[in-house]
This record gives sequence, C-alpha cells and structure tokens, in this order.
Amino acid sequence: MEWAKQKYNEQYEVWMPWIEDTFLKYFTKDNKASYTTKEQLDKAKVTNIEQVDTLQDNVHSVAAGQVGQGGLLQPVGDLLSKEGISRTERGGKDEQGSYLPSAVPGIPGLTK
Repeated sequence: MEWAKQKYNEQYEVWMPWIEDTFLKYFTKDNKASYTTKEQLDKAKVTNIEQVDTLQDNVHSVAAGQVGQGGLLQPVGDLLSKEGISRTERGGKDEQGSYLPSAVPGIPGLTK
C-alpha cells in the first residue's frame, strides 16, 4: 500500500503542473503567472461600490494580462510559470526530477 501511495504522489507531482498549464493555455488567456497575479490582485478590493470594483477588476485584468497569453510580457510570464511556480509545486524539481537544469555540465552529483 505504501508503494502505491508513493507512486501516486510521484505521478501527481509530475503531471499536475502540466495539466494546469495545459488547461490555462487552452481554456483561458492565462498562464500560471497571470492567473496568480489576477488572483492576488482580486484580494485587494477596497470598497463595495460597484463602479470602483469594476474599475479595479479592469485594472487587474490589464495588469495580469501583460504576463498572460498575448501580453507584452508573455515570455517573462511563461518563464516564471515554468521555472518558478511549477518548480515550487514540485518541491524545486523540473519535469525530469532534477534540481538543476540538465544542460549544466560538470555537476553530476547534484542533479537528483
């Protein structure tokens, strides 16, 4: 039973960030960076006045959209999503399970 639990957790760690990225790519105009930005900015609403809330929502969408798909800072958002947020979800590891990029030669003991 412990073996199955361990294997499930390993597969979850590998596949969930990819599933989240794919869902955001095809069903929204967000990547993880823009989605997280929008989510955090939505927590900063200061009033319950409808016009002010609408204005804040629009400003938040524009700000988050800059790092999302088609935004001015999309490459930065994609890099932050892949190397920042996804690595954080995986405990610092990349898709291959390494802590360091596989393109870094000469450091064989630190890759796993």
